[in-house]
Amino acid sequence: MMTEPGASSSATIAPRLSKSKFLAGLQCLKRVYLEVHHPQLASAPDASTQAMLDMGTEIGERARSLFPGGMLIGETHRQREAALAHTASAVNNLSVPVIFEGAFEYDSVLVRVDILQRVEGDMAGQSAWRLIEVKSSSRVKDVHLDDLAIQRYVLQGAGLHVATTCLMHINTQYLYDGGEIDLQGLFTIEDVSELVAGRGLQVLDRLAAMKTAVMQSVVPSIEPDRHCHSPYECPFWAHCTADKPSRWVYYLPGSKQAVSQLMEQGISTIDEIPENAKLTPVQRRMKDNVEWVSRKLGTVLESVRYPVHHLDFETVMLAIPRFPSTRPYQALPVQWSNHIELESGELRHEEFLHGEASDPRARLAEALIESLGEQGHICVYSPYERSVLEQLTEVLPQWRSELKQIIGRIWDLYEVIKEYYYHPGFLGRYSIKDVLPAVVPSLGYDDLIIKEGGQAASEYYRMVFLESDWIERAKIQEALLQYCKRDTLAMVELRRALKEKARIT
Repeated sequence: MMTEPGASSSATIAPRLSKSKFLAGLQCLKRVYLEVHHPQLASAPDASTQAMLDMGTEIGERARSLFPGGMLIGETHRQREAALAHTASAVNNLSVPVIFEGAFEYDSVLVRVDILQRVEGDMAGQSAWRLIEVKSSSRVKDVHLDDLAIQRYVLQGAGLHVATTCLMHINTQYLYDGGEIDLQGLFTIEDVSELVAGRGLQVLDRLAAMKTAVMQSVVPSIEPDRHCHSPYECPFWAHCTADKPSRWVYYLPGSKQAVSQLMEQGISTIDEIPENAKLTPVQRRMKDNVEWVSRKLGTVLESVRYPVHHLDFETVMLAIPRFPSTRPYQALPVQWSNHIELESGELRHEEFLHGEASDPRARLAEALIESLGEQGHICVYSPYERSVLEQLTEVLPQWRSELKQIIGRIWDLYEVIKEYYYHPGFLGRYSIKDVLPAVVPSLGYDDLIIKEGGQAASEYYRMVFLESDWIERAKIQEALLQYCKRDTLAMVELRRALKEKARIT
């Protein structure tokens, strides 16, 4: 078994928590312990997660524009005492109608409040407050209610009268028509006071359990399971699973509830699963742990019509729309790659990348239609390309018939592999990042600067909307082109390798 790090000497001192640590503790007491005592063991956020964090920061700044005259408490988390003093001064200053990022502490819990709006006071003249948490999501989630519950608990404990508790989130039905963003339309503010009050009844007991856990001399003994991925991916997953075998039963694909039932029966590895266990075809192939080639694979692969196009899109999803007739979080295609294989085996590559801060869709579609022509199957690896093309047919009526003809030629390699082939190297997963190294070991993504789609979207946003240095923009552009090109080359080589396996079989 892996040896857990020992507790620091501070474990005997009453811990100071924050709202983020409170939420971590709700997910797992082991997580909050590690965040307090061993934060260095956490994995750094990946590009997709970091992009979401950056997006949340931008949305928070935009949300403040709806509350004129507000005072920002600019001190960082490292300037705790100064932030608390600055906030107390703002609370006592009746001329300050709104406080942004206010710092409050009670019961050894420190919170920063996105928006605190002064509203009409009570009979004694005490100010009442409207607590507003800003989220980049499109709806109210349970974790948001817990987030607000701990903030309300601290504010009330610190002596403030919280009259209403609200969540402010993105309205995905808002259609941007150009010009200035209509912030009233972009954001929705929901009064969740009653729901938060219900959660508040549990805060005291939950805090007590967390404080007890982090004051222990040893790390809480909690096995990794489904809770590690909900409501967020735990950053300590890699640490907590480092000693798990490569055939750990949790890696079995499919329902994690079924996996948890196997674990409850004392089954720790896939090899220990009884032969008579009820498994899906994919789970059965993973348990058998051998390469499997369907007798139908060759026929399916030979059914493609040449020239075979291999198509991949890259998209961005902007929380705050920038182009007319777009909505928040609408997927906008900004790039495509097309590897064209002729029946002779000759390979040609064509590509497109929209490098300007303007609506990419018309130029992208026009170039795509020319590249794909009217002949041959279009090989993709997921339903995503189809969905992007379908969206383009709705917004570009001038090319609707051409785009529909293209949709009719789609041939999904993902479905072919999932139905007719399995390799132990897949480990039960079928994303192209998992399939490629198992089938074509000589080709991968490790040599690229950009290695996955979330990173590509984040880098595209930086290139187009943030970066002013033309040299840096050129570097990002080349990295984006190489990444998208690799995705379509991967499909070419996968088809070729699978044809060889089918021939041998």
